[in-house]
Amino acid sequence: MKRILITGAAGFLGSHLCDRFMAEGYHVVGMDNLLTGSLKNIEHLFKDANFDFYHHDVSKFVHVPGQLDFILHFASPASPIDYLKMPIQTLKVGSLGTHNLLGLARVKKSRILIASTSEVYGDPLVHPQVEEYWGNVNPVGPRGVYDEAKRFQEAITMAYHNAHGVETRIARIFNTYGPRMRIEDGRALPAFMSQTLRNEPLSIFGDGMQTRSFCYVDDLIEGIFRLLHSDYHLPVNIGNPAEITVKQLAMEILALVPGSTSELSYHDLPADDPKVRQPDVTRASEILGWEPKVERIDGLKRTLAYFKSVV
Repeated sequence: MKRILITGAAGFLGSHLCDRFMAEGYHVVGMDNLLTGSLKNIEHLFKDANFDFYHHDVSKFVHVPGQLDFILHFASPASPIDYLKMPIQTLKVGSLGTHNLLGLARVKKSRILIASTSEVYGDPLVHPQVEEYWGNVNPVGPRGVYDEAKRFQEAITMAYHNAHGVETRIARIFNTYGPRMRIEDGRALPAFMSQTLRNEPLSIFGDGMQTRSFCYVDDLIEGIFRLLHSDYHLPVNIGNPAEITVKQLAMEILALVPGSTSELSYHDLPADDPKVRQPDVTRASEILGWEPKVERIDGLKRTLAYFKSVV
């Protein structure tokens, strides 16, 4: 039986990854300090003998006894509301945490995949974003703590690959949504859904014409699974190239709750907020044979059903 360590296991993406690898017959070791994750996301796994959980901060020394075939590093605050509130922890998990896990991968001879982000492209001057683009990031702006943590994460991962021969994979993840997103996540989609269900004003920052591209979580997990098992070590964009304005997204969600009395409410655009975001997924298609399959309207309906159960 293959054994895999998944950090950030109690988070949105981490918990779905735990489910997928358990279903594939792996022994899963989940690790999370529960800073932004919730045990509710993985409590259904505790009764399974092939699942272990470690309550631990990966910014501190990481020890996992026994064989480890794979490591997925998904530990990090990921929404602006979190990393603006916890800037030091965000920088530490991207730097010290990644260093610790790369060291563990070297000792265990494990293959490690790190969760990078589309935020490495910053407020892009190239559209759509291709992996060869180096980005347009303000390192001293409020978002820099997350953007630069992830850029450093990629750099040290490549250094371990080149200097120590560690088998590494880098996933640049674009906006992803689905069940288990936090209600108070702070990002547009969960905010719009919870506000619509509560008949509250939908908070739109700027004029709402900035664009995003939303990938349903099942598609994202499939892409991660394929990338981990591929032989490609350079960064790969994983996301849905279907681009939409933030205002369009708000209107689509409103249309799914016909009884809602919510209206749009406009606010100042935060500093360094990206104006556009759209992945070029040619590399994922050619190397992994992957492309997103879930249409946005179907994914929104599934996600809304989850939010109705928790709001």
